[in-house]
Amino acid sequence: MPDQIKVIICDDQDIVREGLKTILEADEEIHVITTAEDGEDLFRKIDSAGVPDLVLMDLKMPVMNGIQATRQLRSRHPKVKVLVLTTYDDDQWVIDAIRAGASGYLLKDTPRINLIDAVKGTLLGQTYVDPSVAGKMLAMAAGTMPRPIESSTPDIRPREKQILILIARGLSNADIAAELYLSEGTIRNYASALFSRIGVADRTQAAIAALRYGIISLDDI
Repeated sequence: MPDQIKVIICDDQDIVREGLKTILEADEEIHVITTAEDGEDLFRKIDSAGVPDLVLMDLKMPVMNGIQATRQLRSRHPKVKVLVLTTYDDDQWVIDAIRAGASGYLLKDTPRINLIDAVKGTLLGQTYVDPSVAGKMLAMAAGTMPRPIESSTPDIRPREKQILILIARGLSNADIAAELYLSEGTIRNYASALFSRIGVADRTQAAIAALRYGIISLDDI
C-alpha cells in the first residue's frame, strides 16, 4: 500500500463531496487529490490531477452515472480501485456495481471509521460490502454463478463456518474478531486458510462459493 492513498471522490452533491473529503483527510494516510461531480467530470479530473489509487463513487449521478463510470475507469485504469458509497441499496444497482468492477459497496450512513477502514482495506485487496446489502448481492451472484469445479465439498470446521457466515454478512475482520472474541490476526489467518482451501481470492468469492457448495445458506445470512 502506498505511503498515502490517493483518492478522488465522485458525487453530484457538493456538501457530500466536502463532507467525505473532511472525513477521509482526517486520516494522515489518505489524501483526496480532487473531487468530481459526475462520471465525465471524473475523467477530466484524472487528466488534470493524475490517476488515483481509489475512487469513492456515487451511483445515481447525471451525465454519466457511477455504473458507467466504474466500467470505463476499470477499462482505462485497471489498477484503480472503486469503492461505491451511495444511499441506494436497490438489488440491481448493487449487482451492476460489482459486475462493473467495484471492489466494495457501502451505504452513506456507514460510520466514518468503517469508511476509512474500507478505503485502506480495499487497497490491500479486501472486499467491503455493507451488511444490509450483502445478503441480496450474494443471493443474486450465487444464483448466476456455476458451482465450483471441484466435485467434493471442502471440509469446513464449525468455527470456520461461523467465520464464513460473518464474512457473507459483510462484517470486517475487526468486527468478526469482536463477535467471536478472537484477535483480528487470528481471523485473518482463518480467512486466508479458508480462501486457499475453497480456491478463491477474496471475501466475496468465498461467500458465494460457500453458498454454492451448501456450506452456508441464505438463512444464515
